[in-house]
Amino acid sequence: MVLSVSLCALLGYLIGSLSFAVWIAKSRGVDILKEGSGNPGATNVKRVLGKKAGNTVFFLDFLKGCVAVGLGLWIVGDPGGIAGAVGAVLGHSASIFIRFRGGKGVAVTMGALLVLMPITLLTGLVIWVITFKVSRYVSLASILFAISLPVTALILNQIWGLVSQPLVIFAALIAVLIVVRHRSNLVRLINGQEHKFTGKSSQ
Repeated sequence: MVLSVSLCALLGYLIGSLSFAVWIAKSRGVDILKEGSGNPGATNVKRVLGKKAGNTVFFLDFLKGCVAVGLGLWIVGDPGGIAGAVGAVLGHSASIFIRFRGGKGVAVTMGALLVLMPITLLTGLVIWVITFKVSRYVSLASILFAISLPVTALILNQIWGLVSQPLVIFAALIAVLIVVRHRSNLVRLINGQEHKFTGKSSQ
């Protein structure tokens, strides 16, 4: 069991490490690590290269989470699914292919949650959309999305028994990771220096 779960985590990490933001930007002659915020994620790609490129990166990152969890579930069930999800988020955040740099992990987390905890994901998405529509801050929406995950998972576990205890712990760990990855954004939000998303491309 331990070896199987470890294999799922490793596969998840390698899948998560696939940096579609870097590769898609490179195909357009752009080094995304040196443009915009320098973050190899969908939001920065959208700012730099436009909506189509950004949405493509988001979809592919989302798919990484789905595939990593699906493989884990197929190999060893729920423990493998959780290990695959954690591995994918870590891989996306610290990719072996780009010298352990990476994105914030939100899209990958959403893909993983679609397979593991769809109700928790749906609740988080509602919070993300409302926050973004009101504030126009992607970072704030992502932080509140992350915080909502363990809260929703715990409620589903305690009241309806729809989510297992390991999944609650997983949600909490992922929330911590996403918030930590957004620490610089959080500082800028507090200082009133965070940039709102306008949807305009710089090219």
